[in-house]
Amino acid sequence: MEKKKILYISQEITPYLPETEMSEIGRYLPQGAQERGREIRTFMPRYGCVNERRNQLHEVIRLSGMNLVINDTDHPLIIKVASIQAARMQVYFIDNEDYFHRKCALTDEKGNEFSDNDERAVFFARGVLETVIKLRWAPDIIHCHGWLTSLIPLYIKKYYFNNPLFKNSKVVYSMYNDDFNITLNSGFRDKLMMEGMAAGDIDVLSDPNFENVSKLAINNSDAIIKGSEKINDEVDKYIQSSGKLFLDFQPKETYIEAYNNFYEKVW
Repeated sequence: MEKKKILYISQEITPYLPETEMSEIGRYLPQGAQERGREIRTFMPRYGCVNERRNQLHEVIRLSGMNLVINDTDHPLIIKVASIQAARMQVYFIDNEDYFHRKCALTDEKGNEFSDNDERAVFFARGVLETVIKLRWAPDIIHCHGWLTSLIPLYIKKYYFNNPLFKNSKVVYSMYNDDFNITLNSGFRDKLMMEGMAAGDIDVLSDPNFENVSKLAINNSDAIIKGSEKINDEVDKYIQSSGKLFLDFQPKETYIEAYNNFYEKVW
């Protein structure tokens, strides 16, 4: 029997970023799935605070070299990779000088959110999916972690659905307590649109705040996991009323087994 394939797309993964609830799940969940016989691929942004030398990142030339057009500007897509030896697991990094070379992740040293986080989300989502196409790797499940991945479900359901690699992919979105405070750029809707997508697909983004960006991800996902015990109240209520396949918060001791059992219900 062919191994089930799971694509993990994470906003943060330890040891490349400090340990948090999300970064630990990003690190140990793929390993747990792999140990249970799944085939995995894992992606995260190559933020400037990721130490390339210490973590032995190197560019994958055959996957790099594409340009992604966002807001009428070409942005080169660079793909790097590193290995977590203890887990026998590779992590792919989406890199770009304009978006990911500053020395912080989503906020500056003072905690102020970057004004171009909207474009960074677009670039990251498209960069991951275009790289998976280059890998010619068809995931059965695409599991997204963190709001920066919130466009992945939309693109899978409304743009890439005709691609044979994604035709049968199911999208799982993990909802965390990772709210951003400043509403995203007012041009976000225009920047994320791709050929064939309809304005109605993104109606919920009339005001691109955290709640509505999360609702967009929920609308286009097949299943939702509550990744943090406490999440945004409005989003929590929206999940409960969505009718989507749902897994409630799981503590550190049980989440790997619970998530893998949940996948069985999704595919």
